[in-house]
Amino acid sequence: MAFARDLLTAVSDHSSIEWTDATWNPVRGCTKISPGCKHCYAETFSERFRGVPGHPFENGFDLRLVFSKLPEPLRWARARKIFVNSMSDLFHERVPDVYIEEVFRVMVEADWHVYQLLTKRADRLRRLTRQLSAGAVEHDHIWLGVSVEDRKYGLARIDELRRARAGKRFLSIEPLLEDLGEVDLRGIDWVIVGGESGPGARPMAEAWVARLRDQCRAAKVPFFFKQWGGVQKKKNGRRLRGVVYDEFPAAEVGVVPPRAHRTARLHVAEDRAKELEGRLGPAPLLEIRRAV
Repeated sequence: MAFARDLLTAVSDHSSIEWTDATWNPVRGCTKISPGCKHCYAETFSERFRGVPGHPFENGFDLRLVFSKLPEPLRWARARKIFVNSMSDLFHERVPDVYIEEVFRVMVEADWHVYQLLTKRADRLRRLTRQLSAGAVEHDHIWLGVSVEDRKYGLARIDELRRARAGKRFLSIEPLLEDLGEVDLRGIDWVIVGGESGPGARPMAEAWVARLRDQCRAAKVPFFFKQWGGVQKKKNGRRLRGVVYDEFPAAEVGVVPPRAHRTARLHVAEDRAKELEGRLGPAPLLEIRRAV
């Protein structure tokens, strides 16, 4: 059950994910769209609890809006790096625009945190962020990123990300499934690289990782090597040719407001969340039934 324990720590205000401090999941569930999704850890975890009454993942990996989670960052007084939707994709085509806009609104209001928002749906990321005003999106503490697992699906996402409004842009090259060749890092502020972990993990060559590191060095982009992965992730470790790479971009964040001010903001955000739930309803956006 170690795998389950690790993931349980990744759905709260503490996280075992190496490059973040906490996770915030105002959406749960997703659907697969590319090879990087094949061994989705979030799906594996969620489906273990399908049918367990009262569990957050009682509905497995069905796509759902979690309205009560929307104001959550305003409850956290200590500043954190927050991975947004570690158990979903905020830009899934079935998530309403107005809901995504509310997520951005909370990120702007709780500006003492850094937000790390990752998607494989880069076209929608680009379209929606261009629709929103710069004041709703372009903040140094809001980092927008795309997953890049291979050349066919991943590299095109980088171009979409470059065209999006963003405070900072980053790439999560995990799981790295092949040599990506020369990657255009113009406008990119951070690169994470990692191998796939868990049963059925696909291998990653050292030369692929080293080539990406060298490109980051040349472009002066911070480089974070997350893991070699494999079935025994901890045993394989995080060293690349003897070095641990834990680099992050710098970010300007706001000051944590006094408790009374933070509580006032929280109450307003809670009211907005209730109003959204009344408009959008609690039904699942997409039910994904699994064979037992």
